[in-house]
Amino acid sequence: MPWSVVNDADGLPRVILTEPGGSSAEVLLYGGQIVSWKNNRREELLYLSSKAVLKPPKAIRGGIPICFPQFANFGSLEQHGFARNRMWQLDSSPFPLPPATNQSTVDLILKSTEEDLKTWPRRFELRLRISLSPGKLSIIPRVRNTDRKPFSFTFALRNYFSVSDISEVRVEGLETLDYLDNLMQRERFTEQADAITFDGEVDRVYLNTPSKINIIDHEKKRTLVLRKEGMPDAVVWNPWAKKAKAIPDFGDDDYTRMLCVDSAVVEMPIVLKPYEEWKGRQELSTVSSSYCSGQLDPRRVLYG
Repeated sequence: MPWSVVNDADGLPRVILTEPGGSSAEVLLYGGQIVSWKNNRREELLYLSSKAVLKPPKAIRGGIPICFPQFANFGSLEQHGFARNRMWQLDSSPFPLPPATNQSTVDLILKSTEEDLKTWPRRFELRLRISLSPGKLSIIPRVRNTDRKPFSFTFALRNYFSVSDISEVRVEGLETLDYLDNLMQRERFTEQADAITFDGEVDRVYLNTPSKINIIDHEKKRTLVLRKEGMPDAVVWNPWAKKAKAIPDFGDDDYTRMLCVDSAVVEMPIVLKPYEEWKGRQELSTVSSSYCSGQLDPRRVLYG
C-alpha cells in the first residue's frame, strides 16, 4: 500500500508513505510535520533529536517543521508561529491542485481556529501536498486568505538534514549573496566564501537565493540537493556545542550530526488579499558526489 495511517503509542496519527523503490517518509498529523525520510537503503536523511517530544503541545525538534505564520521571532507571535503546534487533517479536496496521480502523495490541511484568532486574528487555510518518489521528497505549501481583509505572513520549511559530521559539510549556491546574521542583531553582510563551511555556530538568513542549493557531505560522498520555488530566502543554522547544551530537547553532541538549510520567506513577507492564495514548492533529492573541485559527480544518480 503506497500510504497508510497508523497511530503511535500515544494515539497520535502518523502517515507512512512508501514507493516501490524502497524509500519511505513519515508524516505526523501533529504539526503536519515530516519526521522521517529514508532512501532505498533505509538510511535516514533527516535529523530527529534523540530528545524530541512527539506530542502536543511541544514543538518537535527535527524533521521538517512548518513555520507559519511567522518565521523565528520576526514578529510578535511565538517562535516560528503556531502551525507546528497544531493538529492537521487529511485534505480530501486539495483544490486547485489536480488530483494526486502519484500514489505516494498525501494532502494535509490546517484551518484557523477560534483559539488561533485570539493571537493572530486572520482566517486562513494552510495546505501541504507531500509526495514521495524514488530519490525525491516534494512539498507544495499553499496559504489561502479566507478573511475579509488582507494579511501578511512569513514562512519556512525548516529542513533538519542528517549529516555525517558537520565539520565535513559544505553548502554551495549561496556565495556572494547578502545575508542577515542573527548572531549579530540581524546585521547585513555579504557572503565572501566560495562555499559555507562550519567551525562554529551559524544562524543566517540568505536573501534572494537561487532555486537550487547543494549540501555536500564529504564523508558520506553524498549531496543533498534542495530546489525551491516561491521561497526566495534560505536559512542556514547549526547551534554548535555551547548552544546545543542549552537547548532542552537537543542532544549535547547532536549538532555534529545535523544541519538546517531552510526554504523561507523572511525578508519580504507575503501579502494576500481576501481569497488570494500563495503557493511554494520544495524538492529534496540526493546524488552521489565526490569532493575534487566541489562539483557533483554526474555519472551516477542515487535514488537515496
